[in-house]
Amino acid sequence: MDTSAMTQVGRVRARRAAKGSLTRSAARAGLTARGVIYLLVGFLALRIAFGDGGQQADRSGAVAEIAAEPFGAVLLWALGIGLAGMALWRLSEALFGSAGPDGRKATKRLQAVVRSVFYACVAYSVLSFAAGSGDGGRSSDEQSRDVTAKALGMPAGQWIVGAAAVGIVVAGVWVGVRAVRRDFHDKLESGGMSARVRRLVDVTGVGGGAARGVVFAAAGGFAVRAAVDYRPDRAKGLDDTLRSFADTPFGPWLLVLVAAGLALFGLFSFALARWRRV
Repeated sequence: MDTSAMTQVGRVRARRAAKGSLTRSAARAGLTARGVIYLLVGFLALRIAFGDGGQQADRSGAVAEIAAEPFGAVLLWALGIGLAGMALWRLSEALFGSAGPDGRKATKRLQAVVRSVFYACVAYSVLSFAAGSGDGGRSSDEQSRDVTAKALGMPAGQWIVGAAAVGIVVAGVWVGVRAVRRDFHDKLESGGMSARVRRLVDVTGVGGGAARGVVFAAAGGFAVRAAVDYRPDRAKGLDDTLRSFADTPFGPWLLVLVAAGLALFGLFSFALARWRRV
């Protein structure tokens, strides 16, 4: 067997290993962990809407909520391991491509790299907190303001922040549009679903994805304002963005709808953990 043939065989074996049971388990665990976080963020946002705003409605708030429960440390370890599984799964997609006909496109692989790095950082912060050597990560509001301030201090900082902010707005709109169009059907192994389960998955996928897109777009809008005004304090993380919905003419009810949508996305993540094609 010549060198090129051996290389091809090696690539095939590596690709099969990447799509093996370990990677599938990592994906299932990661999607479940993501579902837990979104469920808790939705719950915390509902508490804010009804006047109990003591806890941050973001990942750091979700971690603190878990830590306060009985066996909280055990739950945090499980959550952190699940998020590490998500990072591993996305890394395999970056290296070998994801499911679907366009899974090996460069844009798909680049998205997988970004997601892998993001979830690796989140998993590290959660596991550090579970081990007693971290604080679960700073709030999303602090992170947004710090990153915006550093970017604005760079040459052409306003343009950089503005371009990134517009990108977030566009991404939020795209997330919402894809959810409403039910594009997630292409990623589901729906053969084993009953008609009732399909309807429930559609409700959680459409409602949850639309709410997630609205939140992303709103956060991007605040970042645009921060760039235009050259004021990093106008940038908002997830918590402040959610609280801003309660300050609209619709009052707390808009926040209730968005919070319920985020909780639906948590349930949708659980459905993906069961039926997503990996």
